[in-house]
Amino acid sequence: MTSQKADQIAGEIVDICERLHRRNMLAAADGNISFRISDNEILITPSGIAKGFMKPEQMAVISLDGKVLKGNPSSERLMHLEIFKSSEKAKAIIHAHPPTAIAWSIAQPHLDKLPSDCLSEVILATGDIPFVPYARPGTLQMGEVLKPFLPQHRAMILRNHGAVAWGESLDEAYRGMERIEHSAQILATAKQLGGLHPLPAEEIAYLYELRKKIGEVLL
Repeated sequence: MTSQKADQIAGEIVDICERLHRRNMLAAADGNISFRISDNEILITPSGIAKGFMKPEQMAVISLDGKVLKGNPSSERLMHLEIFKSSEKAKAIIHAHPPTAIAWSIAQPHLDKLPSDCLSEVILATGDIPFVPYARPGTLQMGEVLKPFLPQHRAMILRNHGAVAWGESLDEAYRGMERIEHSAQILATAKQLGGLHPLPAEEIAYLYELRKKIGEVLL
């Protein structure tokens, strides 16, 4: 990838950070975004910088084996590297802190995924949104706990921490993060208003079959 193209991607990442900040899915220096700019080079947001006010020139570059090539990369880069290594189609990764999705992981520790049987759009847009076991931020364990979920899941909630979405483009990864929080909000509101009531079993089976036809992409 040319330097000009990398600069363009950096600008797009800054734009997404601003959008996530406006939607209350990033606060202060939370979160990180990465993009694979070549077979061995990954553009990634810096550590300790408020993402909603970041500049393109503050972006860092790391290699696929974790070497720092430029800047001060996110302390959670090991999570990104595991996704890139485990998911051949991954080009872009977004890790944010969507409040309602995180609240589900704290309040409902017995669940292994968001209740997709109640909401058709979860199934059609993502297949499922699983809860990934908690891992200490910034450690190798953040990548280890993701392994059982890759590459089959592109949108995941990280227990007691945040969420991660990856895709074949920045737009797809952003759609995934937006879908995670929007679905979590609908389901939380339904629970407050009277409870969660699943769709009929035959409808759920139909939706999963339709999802197979749609493919892997996040909608």
